[in-house]
Amino acid sequence: MVSAADRTENPERSGQAGQAGAPAGGAGDAGGPAPARGRRSGSGASAEGARGAKGAESGVSSVRTSVWQAGGRPERGRRSAQPASLDRRKIVDTAVRLLDAEGAAKFSMRRLAAELDVTAMSVYWYVDNKDDLLEYALDAVYGGVRLPDVSDPTEWREQLRTLATEYRGLLVRHPWTAGLVGHFLNIGPNSVSFVLAAHQAVRNAGLPPEGQIAGFAAIYQFVYGFGTIEGKFVAHCATAGISEDEYVARAMGTVNALPELSEYAEAAAEMMDARGGTTVAEMRDRDFDFALEMILAGVEAMVARAGRAG
Repeated sequence: MVSAADRTENPERSGQAGQAGAPAGGAGDAGGPAPARGRRSGSGASAEGARGAKGAESGVSSVRTSVWQAGGRPERGRRSAQPASLDRRKIVDTAVRLLDAEGAAKFSMRRLAAELDVTAMSVYWYVDNKDDLLEYALDAVYGGVRLPDVSDPTEWREQLRTLATEYRGLLVRHPWTAGLVGHFLNIGPNSVSFVLAAHQAVRNAGLPPEGQIAGFAAIYQFVYGFGTIEGKFVAHCATAGISEDEYVARAMGTVNALPELSEYAEAAAEMMDARGGTTVAEMRDRDFDFALEMILAGVEAMVARAGRAG
């Protein structure tokens, strides 16, 4: 099993420009390619953005839909005024660390520059604007996803289970990614490696061609929803300085104290007791595994149905 970064031609620069030849089409909203969107110029946009706006006024659109378009934006040559230790990889890695620690709402190019101990203009020497940086950061974290070997069709269940678990982990470790998936095309090298592996695993399952995109969506949109809520909950508890178990105990105490919610409280308590587990995290893992197994069983049933129809 290897990480997505190891699947790129130049893994030491994963999450950065210069990866020419990335396959067209990407992760999109975890269920297929996202619609193309025009790039926002953002603060600090270079002359390239101005040229794009001018082209649009003349009826010719030259605005990129992705920072990875045409292989990504090449780095400019280093100027003597730029810190010798600064490069795009360091900028992207620092951005990911800040996003993980503080979230997307507090992230800014000025905050990033301060963390790097450089001027904001030094950052803009390597990225055109905040949107481009966020797109680089999104692909960079996909580089930490472990990809299974999808060469054996008989192992499709384990392949899909591994990919789903890894995707869930990404959303929990980096909760800010949930708001970016679907906003960008996700055609960076690491994102594309993940999607190609997932598509092959779905094909390995034996779904008919007309049902493969739907099968992909059923699995990964479930994981997206589960992981997004989980990531937000984990981050909220960490920010509040309270354990997940204590938070749930307090929440249930609040519900139990409200007479109008007595029916809901009784039903919730019954389900909580039945699911087993001693901690909230353990219960959540059991929920995820059970739900994923239901979906995989559904995939198997649909494959069998297609076989009977054929």
